[in-house]
Order: sequence, then C-alpha cells, then structure tokens
Amino acid sequence: MTRSVLVLNHFAVPRGHPGGTRHVELFGRLDGWRHLIIASELNHLTGEVQTAEPGFHPVRTMSYQANGIRRILNWVSYALNAFARGIRQRSVDVVYGSSPHLLAALAAWAISSIRRVPFVLEVRDLWPRVLVDMGQLAESSPIYRALTVLEMFLYSRAKLIVVMAQGARADLVARGIPDEKIAYIPNGADPEDFDPSASREMLRERYGFDRFTAIYTGAHGPANGLELLLDAAAELAPLSLELVLVGGGVSKERLQLFAAERRLSNVRFLDPVPKEQIPDLLHAADLGLHILADVAVFREGVSPNKVFDYMAAGLPVLTNSPGLVGDLVEEAGCGVAVEPRGIAGGVEGIFATEATVRKDMGASGITWISSHQSRTAMAERLLLKLREVTAK
Repeated sequence: MTRSVLVLNHFAVPRGHPGGTRHVELFGRLDGWRHLIIASELNHLTGEVQTAEPGFHPVRTMSYQANGIRRILNWVSYALNAFARGIRQRSVDVVYGSSPHLLAALAAWAISSIRRVPFVLEVRDLWPRVLVDMGQLAESSPIYRALTVLEMFLYSRAKLIVVMAQGARADLVARGIPDEKIAYIPNGADPEDFDPSASREMLRERYGFDRFTAIYTGAHGPANGLELLLDAAAELAPLSLELVLVGGGVSKERLQLFAAERRLSNVRFLDPVPKEQIPDLLHAADLGLHILADVAVFREGVSPNKVFDYMAAGLPVLTNSPGLVGDLVEEAGCGVAVEPRGIAGGVEGIFATEATVRKDMGASGITWISSHQSRTAMAERLLLKLREVTAK
C-alpha cells in the first residue's frame, strides 16, 4: 500500500536549484511513499519565484531583504499559507515539519492534529537557542521565552524527532526528551552525483581559475560568518591564491561592499548556480571552505551539507567549526579543522601542501561519505522510521 507524507519546509527548493534540496532528494528515494513538499515561493538564496512541480508546491510569502519585521512576517505568511495548502491534501499518513523557525513546524503539527496522523519534527538547528548565541535575542526576553515554550510544546507533541547532528540529540536528551523518540538522520551526499562534465583543465578555464582556488558554496547570511573569511583574505593577500564565494543571501551585498572597501583583489563573488553546475565548480577548485560564525551552538548542533558535497566531489575541506564538524573532517582524513578565526593559517597550510597530498585528502573524503553518509543510506534510515511511526 502506497503511503503519503506531507512535508512543510519553508526553505526547500526543487531538485537542481540553488539551496536546500535535502527533502526533495530524501523523500524522492522512499519506496512505497508519495510526498508533497510545501515550500516558500521565493528561493531565499536567489529571490527567484519557484514554481510547482510533481511532489513540490510553493506558497506565497512576504518578501524581505534583511533581518527585521518583514522577515518575521515572511515566516508567519509561510506558516499560514502552508497550513491552508496542507489541510486540503486528500491523503496524508504523516506530517513532517522542519525548522529552523518553529512556525513551520507549528503549522505541520496543526495539520497532523486535525487530520489525526503522526507529526514528525525535524530539528535543523537548535532554534531559538542559536538566536541567543548569535546575540539576536536576549535569553531573558519575552520573545525568547515564548519561543522556548513553543519549542518544548512541539517536542512533546512529535511522535518522532529527527536531528541532523548528534550534539542536538544530546541537548534534547539533557532537556528531558526521551532518547528513543529521537532519530539521527544527517545531511549527506552521493559521490556519483558529483561527476564533472569535463576535464579539470577545461573547467578551470571555464570559470577563470588560474591560481590556487579555495571555494565557498552556500548561503551568505549572518550565521555563515563570512566576514571571518574576508579577514583571512587580507592576511592571504601575498599568496598566489583566490577565494571564490558562490551563493546569495541577506549579507551578500554588505560583504561585497566590505571586500571592495578593503580592496581584496583575491576575493571573487559569484551568483548562485543551479545544482547541476556545483560538481563542475568543485572539480575546478583546489579547496572547499566551510565557514560559520563563531557561535557556541554550531560546535555541536550542525550538519553542514556543503562539507558533504565537498567530500563527495573529492575536494579537500577546511572548516573553521571545531567540535563535531571539525572532528568529522579530521577523522575522515579529508582536510583540516581550525579555530573560527584561524582560516588564514589553515588555507596557507593546505596551499603549501603538495598536490598529491591534497588528492589523497579528496579520495579519503569520497571513501568516508560513501561508507557513512550517502543520501541513499539516509533515505533508507528515514524510511524505516516512517514505517515505525505509522505502525504505531
């Protein structure tokens, strides 16, 4: 019997588009299940309008350019419109709500409650705690307290809580959530999805990479801490290398202005590219950069998709996120982990490393991701958990 899962993820994008394709890729691999992912009509990286396609339905949301009241209204508009669309879905066996913001998950719970089907909560970030750690909310503020109450309400109502980092699991257990209620299903990648379309030499010529190239692909927002990367660029100016930042986000314009004011000739910004171009970009580069702001919660509570993409593409990795991510990179032997402000030294060290050593790092990344965190393996894990939830 074919079952149906309704997924509410504000920031989901269709396969092949810039942004988070986690759910399209995971739910598209579930044998015996139909899925409908309800997302915002606005791609939060590019600002482009997303259109409906099989298994993916965008809803209208208020636009915003930076953090502020319009961003909050963007969350509210998504939650209301996603609820209105989801409640009309004819056949639903499970409703799956994904954070980071909790209004999407609240809408998912409301649909599940009305339809009397299980509610699954996915914790992508330890939100709202991350807002305190980043200095955006005070722990004593009424807003934070209200969000914490909502957070615990959702934890208590969920039949299953999916976490993407083991640190998040430990945090929830410490707060009284039963461990047996939590499933660890992190991000991942499949090396076969990262085969390039041409030789490395041709790709480097295509993108104009004529020096040692360290590449960052992903969102340009406050949490990404890319100011730290630009600070590193100033230190690395004497070396024959280039830092390439690919993507979009609310901080991009400010970062570009910052780089221009400091005359950082070794920094280049590229617009977001379709997913199918990412393998070519990564194969043309020499080093993949994973950069985060210096926030305590990021040391234990993140599952960085870009790290897994770099590994699947056979690209050496540098992360400035010590803790779980840094341990993973060093355990896999695919790169180096540095302190949040140690990016320049880390890049310089890999720049000075022989090409054969970098190639071995890349090969180690492919081996690790294939054995531990392929998308296919993660989909199998999710399938088992959904069967358990519906059986109960």
